[in-house]
Amino acid sequence: MQLSAIYKPVREDLVKVEKELELVSKVDFPWLAELLGYSLKSEGKAIRPALTLLAGKLYHYRLDNLLPMAMATELLHVATLIHDDAIDKSPVRRSKPTVYKVWGEDKAVLLGDYLFAKAGELTTVTQNIRVVKLFTQTLRVIATGELAQIFDAYNLEQTYQQYIQRISNKTAALFILAVESGAVLSEAPEVSIKILNEYGYNLGIAFQIVDDILDFIGTEKEVGKPIGSDLAQGTLTLPSMLLLERYPEDNPVKRLFQNRDRQEEIKLAIEQVRDSSIIEECYTVASDYCDRACRRLILLPDNASRQSLTETANYVIRRKK
Repeated sequence: MQLSAIYKPVREDLVKVEKELELVSKVDFPWLAELLGYSLKSEGKAIRPALTLLAGKLYHYRLDNLLPMAMATELLHVATLIHDDAIDKSPVRRSKPTVYKVWGEDKAVLLGDYLFAKAGELTTVTQNIRVVKLFTQTLRVIATGELAQIFDAYNLEQTYQQYIQRISNKTAALFILAVESGAVLSEAPEVSIKILNEYGYNLGIAFQIVDDILDFIGTEKEVGKPIGSDLAQGTLTLPSMLLLERYPEDNPVKRLFQNRDRQEEIKLAIEQVRDSSIIEECYTVASDYCDRACRRLILLPDNASRQSLTETANYVIRRKK
């Protein structure tokens, strides 16, 4: 099933989110307007704002609060990507030059800061202190995950638990924010909020594992950036961790991390992962997290939004970008 079909219960309101996001770039300062227009041009999957609206539609759907919150989740996501690209010195994102590549590191960092602030401002529009607190906690957790990734760059002594914790902080935290804020703003019962929190966590973990798989088996056209980018940045992901376990001595990942001689070792690592059962093993792990995400959704109201949440988990496993 395509995302357009999955989003059907909230499709019209998701269009409103996209239109309101376009207005964010309408500022008086021309340089800022250009930066915002470039970075907010709708090219992503809009999965996070869609999750906010879908979670909100399970109970008392109040678009006046859910609309700014859905915008906030997307702006927070975009800000993290802009900062990631500046930190990693990435030239390409979503098949176009990054803000860092076009305008430089200083402007990319400040643009990300601006979007963080704008997302926070939109969150306060809800006038819900619990949601505002959740937003600030999420921002802190994401920053913690980014710091962990930086300090662990080219570190071969990482455990599976450390990997899961890192992607929980960097990726799953934003999925949790999306669904939990939607649930809180729709006045969902506490048990339902907890179920959706678990859903967001497990879905986010699965999403990142699939991202890490695609960094080995995708194409640059599909994923919108060079294949092997994680290895080039010294980031250990599940496929490369499994490759290290399989070949503890003669291993291209080990040589890459020790000597930083990139292209040949990255190419060899990708080939070895593709020629093994590692990809299948990683998909099994991701599928298990998706199953966990959906396990208790049956306890939520039986409506189209709940079905869309289930279909979103199925999409995460099937996606190619």
